Amino acid sequence: MTRTITPRLRTLVLLFLAVTGALLAGAGPASAHAALTGSDPAQGVVVKKAPTQVSLTFSEQVSMNDDSLHVLDPKGKNVDVGKPSNISGTTYAVQLKSGLPDGTYTVAYQVVSADSHPVSGAYTFSVGAPSQTTVSVSGQTAGGGIVGWLYGFGRYMSYAGYIVLVGGAAFVLACWQRGSGVRAMQRLVVGGWLTITAATLWLLLLRGSYTSSGKVGAIFDLDLLGQVLQTKTGAALVSRLLLLAAAALFIAVLFGAYDKREDEEKRDLTFGLAIGGTVVAAGLAASWAMAEHASTGLQPGIAMPVDVVHLLAVATWLGGLTALLVALYRAPADTPVDTSAVRRFSRLAFGSVAALVATGVYQSWRQLGSWSAFTDTRYGQLLLVKIGLVALLVGIAAISRRWTARLADPAPVSKAQKQSAKATKARAKTETEAEVKAEAEAKAEVKAEVKERVTAPAAAGDDKRAAQLARQRAAEDTAREKRMRDADPGRFGLRRSVLAEAGVAVVLLAVTTVLTQTEPGRTEQEAKAATSSSSSSSSSSSSSGALTLDMPFDTGGQDGKGVVRLDFDPARVGGNEMHVYVQRPNGRAFDIPEVKVAFTLTARKIGPLPVTPDHITTGHWAATGVQIPMAGEWKIAVTVRTSDIDQVTVSKNAQIG
Repeated sequence: MTRTITPRLRTLVLLFLAVTGALLAGAGPASAHAALTGSDPAQGVVVKKAPTQVSLTFSEQVSMNDDSLHVLDPKGKNVDVGKPSNISGTTYAVQLKSGLPDGTYTVAYQVVSADSHPVSGAYTFSVGAPSQTTVSVSGQTAGGGIVGWLYGFGRYMSYAGYIVLVGGAAFVLACWQRGSGVRAMQRLVVGGWLTITAATLWLLLLRGSYTSSGKVGAIFDLDLLGQVLQTKTGAALVSRLLLLAAAALFIAVLFGAYDKREDEEKRDLTFGLAIGGTVVAAGLAASWAMAEHASTGLQPGIAMPVDVVHLLAVATWLGGLTALLVALYRAPADTPVDTSAVRRFSRLAFGSVAALVATGVYQSWRQLGSWSAFTDTRYGQLLLVKIGLVALLVGIAAISRRWTARLADPAPVSKAQKQSAKATKARAKTETEAEVKAEAEAKAEVKAEVKERVTAPAAAGDDKRAAQLARQRAAEDTAREKRMRDADPGRFGLRRSVLAEAGVAVVLLAVTTVLTQTEPGRTEQEAKAATSSSSSSSSSSSSSGALTLDMPFDTGGQDGKGVVRLDFDPARVGGNEMHVYVQRPNGRAFDIPEVKVAFTLTARKIGPLPVTPDHITTGHWAATGVQIPMAGEWKIAVTVRTSDIDQVTVSKNAQIG
């Protein structure tokens, strides 16, 4: 039987590694919940006088340290002084040196959002006039590189360990109490505990490097570890370790005192273990809910308990499924998993799926906020994949339920048969010992030295031979019992369908892990809208340098809403370069049939001066050599056509020259 099982389990392990590697490698740096929504000075602006400070505004509160915010001059030297501080709400600032010369300055930031994900970025502004700069911002990405990959893998393993630990224990207590004495089940649950414990320690070590430099050498930096322990995420990881100590005690009782009791004596202890186990499992789930997406944003007081229920439902379903798979393949012949246990798990899984759907609907609404976010954000796209996998898993589970209905209990070895077998082995052993003793007495006339050299080895050889024969008989009996058990077609079909469920569950868990590291769709769309509004406000008030205008539009037709952004450089008398970007409300490029621009200087009765830009790529048009005859406050009108009949003209006034 082992020869047929091993390749299937090996395939499942290879699938787990391949999917995990592909998803984590393709995920890139972890997207954060927080986003930069404003800055002063603004991105790309040219100011006449050097500012005394630089301030950044985020979509939510963030955590900062001494190195979170720096301002660099054109030569790459720091010009900020002191530590970053929170000046109001979600706005943070750092003071600058006085008397800064003209040139282009780079603002680089790296913070940790309230849901534990790192976010970093950089932008430039100029004093007096733009200049060349030696500062490179290509590496300003937090949560990436090998440390980011290792951290993502650690998150996957912590989820996997939790699911196996909780689901395996629930399967034993609620469905198959005899399984507490099965070595394969014990190894499964203990393996889940070891996995989540090791993964939690691993995450605690990686956390400092993951949210700061991203260097492998910083993993064992004790100063960084000390800083991590003072954060919300560090406290959550430490509390998880303490709860795992309680889980170890639970496991010791489950597979120790509980297993040794008779079935009648297990009832009271079952209730106590169920209550204690549920409390520990909920506490472990809360260590995720209180430090990640559920703890921030909309309705955190509701979202965190819902997230705990969601995790418990996932663990009970998928972890119990794993335990059932092990029971079907690895349970000994004298303790097979019976039909009633499989049916109890079927009912438990159905309840878990119902809870999973209910909590999942709420989480989807909370994290997306609109139907368009399903297709227009990365979070929504991953969520669609997850929903598809869950639907596939439920479909396979329905097949498993049909196999369960056909399942027949295998004929387990009765107590009388066990006692008879033991008596037979005892008689055989007694007869063998008697024969050996008789042979030894027959050779009593031989000298003592000969007896020691001949008789003792002969006796030892006979004992060894008898033991070998007994093992062979036991192996033959076990093989015969397994063949009888496997003759049930319902049990054979159930094994195959449960194995397929486990394969889909591996992929589902990998997608879920990446989903927890991705910026929610609602936040992504709100941050983009806030960024566009801030950019429009700051750009329209600037009287020199490049000009950027954002103008929302609505043509009134289907799919007629969006934002048009116009970049005009250098925004002065003479020739200028113009770029027009058309975006959907969520910030994605919007390809439309036609864009036209017109410039009017109302005070001097000049214009409108029409400009028809060339289509460059999706959502992007450009024109060069756009002539502005004189300085003044110009009206810039953009006509957007989204279909053959739907078009609208939007405009803004801006100082040019």
